[in-house]
Amino acid sequence: MTPPWSGRPTASLFARLLTLIGITLVASQAIILAMIFILPPPAPDFYRLSEVAQTFKGRPPGLIERRPLELKVVDRASSPTMEGRMVPKMRAELARELGVATSQVVFAAPSRLPVSDRRVFRIIRDRIARDGGEQEDHFLIAPFEVTVQRADGRWDMVRPAPRLGLGLDPWQIRIVLWLLLSGVLLAPVAYIFARRLAHPFQLFAEAAEQLGRDPRGARLPVSLKGTAEINVAVTAFNDMQDRLRRYVEDRTAMVGAIAHDLRTPLTRLRFRIENVPEESRAKMAGDLDQMEEMISAALTFVRDASGPAERTPLELSSLLESVCDEMAETGSDTQVARGDKVIIEGDPVALRRLFTNLLENAVKFGGRARARVYRDATSAYVEIEDDGPGIPVEDAERVFEPFYRREPSRSRQTGGIGLGLAVVRSVARGHGGDVVMLNRDGGGLTARVQLPL
Repeated sequence: MTPPWSGRPTASLFARLLTLIGITLVASQAIILAMIFILPPPAPDFYRLSEVAQTFKGRPPGLIERRPLELKVVDRASSPTMEGRMVPKMRAELARELGVATSQVVFAAPSRLPVSDRRVFRIIRDRIARDGGEQEDHFLIAPFEVTVQRADGRWDMVRPAPRLGLGLDPWQIRIVLWLLLSGVLLAPVAYIFARRLAHPFQLFAEAAEQLGRDPRGARLPVSLKGTAEINVAVTAFNDMQDRLRRYVEDRTAMVGAIAHDLRTPLTRLRFRIENVPEESRAKMAGDLDQMEEMISAALTFVRDASGPAERTPLELSSLLESVCDEMAETGSDTQVARGDKVIIEGDPVALRRLFTNLLENAVKFGGRARARVYRDATSAYVEIEDDGPGIPVEDAERVFEPFYRREPSRSRQTGGIGLGLAVVRSVARGHGGDVVMLNRDGGGLTARVQLPL
């Protein structure tokens, strides 16, 4: 067996996928580590106690980088209450600033996570100093709620305004931008890897389609750029193609040899019937003539099927018109509808035989033949219509079998040998297309040939 590859070995599909995943993980971890060590720690929204007091007095400060403070009236004090050694001092300072009793001031911190990084407090102190405050100013970190009891028993509450939409903080936006940037940087790498992995599969699919069109086509080359699994599959595919080609050639050669060798006993039979009475001799001679015609048709079929296909660019309408003109010269009623020019790669001799067989059948069984050529995005179509009785649905596929004739008399005057439509389908499929027989609603039969562009 041919080795799966020659030269240097290629990486397996598993190894390539593992490499892609590994590179992605390493790159993502590197980006995360860079964010941890390069970016400063996110500073939460903080508010000086004096800013909270201004909001209670109806003069909320103008804030740009932080959420504004809002004042609202509630029925009861917020909870749970804030704990810490600085809380009593802040309560007393705010109560003195507002002119109320300390017991009327409640600091609450609903669902606030503790801030343990000293760098965050240093950033906050620096910002306070930058804004003209004192280093020892008291401040609150969001989220918090400060409530002060009113004379009517209700409570005034000050808190940072809720976020709208996604509610992302600036540091969260920076992280999102970093992640988006990392995705943009990794996308080309992932695309290149995916493209290199998918390209051999695409070539493999194209080779399989080519094998269906022409079993004698070139073998698929083993690419050193493919994975080890693909190279093994390509080698198996090439071996399968060789076996199929040898199988078809052997069977075709066997049929041709049988048909050729039958000529000898037929010749001997012709000499031996010379001594047979005249009445029986005529019938025997007719049978021998029919057998010899079948053998000649079989040899022609085998020769056409085994011969190399010469593909050249040809225009279907012109080819079809030339066949119809030749038949019209012998009295056949054939017509070709004018249409767009459709050019394909094909064997002109084989396609001429295909159209001739279909046109002769249409004239023989339907009185006349009407042909037209059209195309779509991927294929060219040739339709040949007749006005005959059509065929039963169950015989639509059987008529393409070799030596099958719906007319059982085997008379050469009422029908042929039964290889005409077999040749038609063989030629069509040899070009990568196909042919079907369709009964029309108004009567008559349509033979539709599909050929790839």
